[in-house]
Amino acid sequence: MTRSTTQGQNITRPAPTVKCVVWDLDHTVWDGILLEDGFVPLRPGIREVITELDRRGILQSVASRNDHEAAITALERHGLAEYFLCPQINWNAKSSSVQAIARSLNLGLDSFAFVDDDAFERGEVAFEIPELLCVDAADAAGLAGRPEFTPAFVTDESGMRRTMYRADEERGRLETEFTGPTPEFLATLGMVFTVERAQEEDLRRAEELTVRTHQLNTTGYTYSYEELDAFRQSPDHELLVARLEDRHGPYGTIGLVLLERGTDTWRIKLLLMSCRVMSRGVGAVLITWLRRRARDAGVRLLAEYLPNGRNRMMLVTYKFSRFHETGRSGGLLRLEACLDDIPPFPPYMTVRVPDDGEGGR
Repeated sequence: MTRSTTQGQNITRPAPTVKCVVWDLDHTVWDGILLEDGFVPLRPGIREVITELDRRGILQSVASRNDHEAAITALERHGLAEYFLCPQINWNAKSSSVQAIARSLNLGLDSFAFVDDDAFERGEVAFEIPELLCVDAADAAGLAGRPEFTPAFVTDESGMRRTMYRADEERGRLETEFTGPTPEFLATLGMVFTVERAQEEDLRRAEELTVRTHQLNTTGYTYSYEELDAFRQSPDHELLVARLEDRHGPYGTIGLVLLERGTDTWRIKLLLMSCRVMSRGVGAVLITWLRRRARDAGVRLLAEYLPNGRNRMMLVTYKFSRFHETGRSGGLLRLEACLDDIPPFPPYMTVRVPDDGEGGR
């Protein structure tokens, strides 16, 4: 089977698929200058491209030098305000606004595109954030036809992505206001973490995760739909998907594991988690369950880790979960888990796993 990795990749290049588009407003989303013209009609084709990108699961925001209240009112009048997450409408440099959006959404800047009519503004952003893709507003109506804005698959979860990020905003607001320890706040969420064996209907989302997830990805391997289906049906492999929900709603399918199962050794070939759940501790919970299963099955549990420039958190997670390094091959680290003193699942989370007699709960 063929697979691609991020080994040796120049991480300053724009991502093959854009995850977030940041729009200017004046002469970009609408014709004219809001503070001078008052009524500003949408530019031709802009509504259609915004709604289509949203359907594809591409997030969108605003970086505009404007009066915040007036701009939001204009967006609401056009029925577009709901499409823009974390809008930055102020008098700051556009690059600082884009960086603030990236921090709020917890996305890498190399997965962003910035659309503006002003060559100076595009140049300022490109200079400060060279990994980002800049687009002239004159070309904005054609974005949906460009490959960078065309995911390989559009899944059911794609169209829900904006809604799920809105729920994340509410969680973040509540966490900021909460004055107690983090575990006590997490207990208020009522989290349910579910691990299941992948079914055929999960494969499109599974492929999407391998393509989109870089920060919390142990190897950066990218598998096609056909390869994942073969692993799903292989007697020597197990393909697992992880989901999370809480009282604010579902996070969707946020994790993927590819486990190679031998007679006396299991090897984690791929483990990834959506960056949206980085602060929820689910990566460690999933690894704890895998350690428990391996212990109960009487096998060694091995793992691979391949640095991609952004995924060091996954190595830290492995080491906190008592994996130790056993060797290196080029840039690939080989790890093995200690299967003694495996901790319980955290009390603030309900964990549902396959009932197969191998560490299930």
